[in-house]
Amino acid sequence: MALVFALNGFCFATLASRVPDLRESLDLSNGALGALLLSVAVGSMFGMPASGHLIERWGAGAVVRLGAVVDLGGLVLAGAFATAGSAPGAAIGLLAYGFGTGVWDVAMNVDGAAVERELGRSIMPRFHAGWSFGTFTGAGIGAVAAGLGVPLAVHYAVVPALAVGVAVVASRRLLPAGDDAGDTGEPATGSAWLEPRTLAIGFMVLGFTLAEGAANDWLALALVDGYDAPHWVGVLGFALFVAAMTIGRVGGPVVLDRFGRAPSMLASALAAAVGVLIVVWTGVAALAVVGIVLWGLGAALGFPVGMSAAGDDPARAARRVSVVSTIGYGAFLSGPPLLGFVGDHVGTLDSLLVIAIAMVPAAVLVSSVRKPRPAAG
Repeated sequence: MALVFALNGFCFATLASRVPDLRESLDLSNGALGALLLSVAVGSMFGMPASGHLIERWGAGAVVRLGAVVDLGGLVLAGAFATAGSAPGAAIGLLAYGFGTGVWDVAMNVDGAAVERELGRSIMPRFHAGWSFGTFTGAGIGAVAAGLGVPLAVHYAVVPALAVGVAVVASRRLLPAGDDAGDTGEPATGSAWLEPRTLAIGFMVLGFTLAEGAANDWLALALVDGYDAPHWVGVLGFALFVAAMTIGRVGGPVVLDRFGRAPSMLASALAAAVGVLIVVWTGVAALAVVGIVLWGLGAALGFPVGMSAAGDDPARAARRVSVVSTIGYGAFLSGPPLLGFVGDHVGTLDSLLVIAIAMVPAAVLVSSVRKPRPAAG
């Protein structure tokens, strides 16, 4: 299971690591590149809502395989069209990649929730730590490929082909999550988009994914602009955030099983908010290090715990996980332009205060992740 998560992250990093070459191949401005990359987000926003029904029909393992194959096809198209100088063709490839990674993401989280139910203890954060390790590996290979001048089309075809081949084999060992929807619990009928608990989990997750996504997009630049730090220090600050978040995900199950989901998420929201405030307000480099670590630890558990909570009932896990994933992913769509707009008015560093504000509703909604009590019979 962890391997499937790692390979999804590996494919994501394969795409992301060669974005500068993608821009150069198509001779795009930064704005045009941003518009092109929006194709990935659009594809994912189509794939995630559809994935719940696909999982109920075919099972999580089959949907992982579908997503992985579409992932590969999208990357191959994007690399080939970019090499040929066709931005519209590359956009079609990235759209397909986004759809594939979206359904793959939901299916592996549905199965991860099933594994948790079988084990009777928290394990989902460690699966997401596997995703982080996969991104490290993919980014490292991408950096080497770029340094050696490996053509973009070759990289986007050969490297993800190996990863997808392993994912297809590994997915056959997944639990049959989604296949037994009608065997236990309530019937899988009705829209999960109308369930108050599911929506509350989704909006809690949105706050945490904003905290994670904003660091991906803005932390390094905020350190450069706000602390007058060299570029390499900004990158090192982001690496520290990723390391803290990964440590939080590896150790998270111990905390969750000891204190419970809701108290753990309340502490996480507090840690993320305090960490951001330290980074923004102190202006002291040594304290900023502490703030980045708190921010990373605080952001670590939001998405995996949301997936676990959405998958509590096996009969409706697929639909609920797809809803929560879609809402949470909205933070990756709305977060970067929102912080960019705010940053134009108050500065890059101060714009991070939006994250601390977002932690307030996230903290209010943490009770939604408590495990439902069994109905009296």
